[in-house]
Amino acid sequence: MNNFWNKLKKPIFALAPMADVTDCAFRQIITKYGKPDVFFTEFVSADGLCSPGREKLLIDLKYEKNEHPIVAQIFGGKPENIREASKLCAKLGFDGIDINMGCPDKSVEKQYAGAALIKNPKLAREIIRAAGESGLPVSVKTRIGYNPPGGADSRAGKNEMEEWIRVLLAEDLAVLIIHLRTRKEMSDVPAHWDVMKRIVEIRDEMKKETLIFGNGNVVDLKDAEQKVKETGCDGIMLGRAIFGNPWLFANSKISESGAGISIREKLEVMVEHTKLFEKMLMDTNLIRINGRKRPTFNGAKNFAVMKKHYKAYVNGFDGAKELRVKLMETENAKQVENIVNDFLHTR
Repeated sequence: MNNFWNKLKKPIFALAPMADVTDCAFRQIITKYGKPDVFFTEFVSADGLCSPGREKLLIDLKYEKNEHPIVAQIFGGKPENIREASKLCAKLGFDGIDINMGCPDKSVEKQYAGAALIKNPKLAREIIRAAGESGLPVSVKTRIGYNPPGGADSRAGKNEMEEWIRVLLAEDLAVLIIHLRTRKEMSDVPAHWDVMKRIVEIRDEMKKETLIFGNGNVVDLKDAEQKVKETGCDGIMLGRAIFGNPWLFANSKISESGAGISIREKLEVMVEHTKLFEKMLMDTNLIRINGRKRPTFNGAKNFAVMKKHYKAYVNGFDGAKELRVKLMETENAKQVENIVNDFLHTR
């Protein structure tokens, strides 16, 4: 197995997979303005990839050559479908497979997937082994527990975390990515970075070579570097900090809010992002998966997906609220460009 993870210089900084956020258009913008060490796709249903409606989901696996190394994140509760979906990702040229074992969405958990796997270690092991048959390095993104009484600092919570971490490390994963909250905590409490040092100790006690990444409440690269120094983990996965800030991985001096980037530059990049989204994910005559035409008409994205980005790009300056209101009414990239040009002309 060609494990690309072993070739990366530590600490490793990765972009978190986020549904309807980290699509190929946004990743292209990030690649241009500040590429992370590793990209992850949006998460994709393994069951869906093994169904007659697979073509609708292939658009979520669209990427460009300059995004390597890139990992396909999949989810599911059926080992046989995880196996086939992982083999498909290998054929599509991905560098690795990541299995989502932390998503708290109830519809995902009903499929015995996502965070539900924390309560089903036996199935979790079967799924990891099935993914490994693809020949690609396998990673898992999960949480520190499901619903420990009293939170992560209680004795019960600590025991649950240690048992779950040991189950996963026993499978010789390439990387174990820990969102440092429980499933029940969602993102409503600060991430429990105080337990990361213990997770690293467990890995070392078990004499495993699995890389350990932390995730949760990391605001920028400077913060990420500090957390690596304090905990001894091998890398950090950053998620929400990327909203409105495609420069996040370019320079540790650029903060969570994109300080140091002018309003004009931020808005011009927003327009560039919008045009790429329209071209890569909406124009069905141009949509390709890894350079090959596929029938993806039904899988094209809706323009409304872009609008969550506008809330992040257009924030923290005079006239931002009024500009956002106008942008929320747009239907295409040309309208967005015209509104932004008018705004900049009057400043």
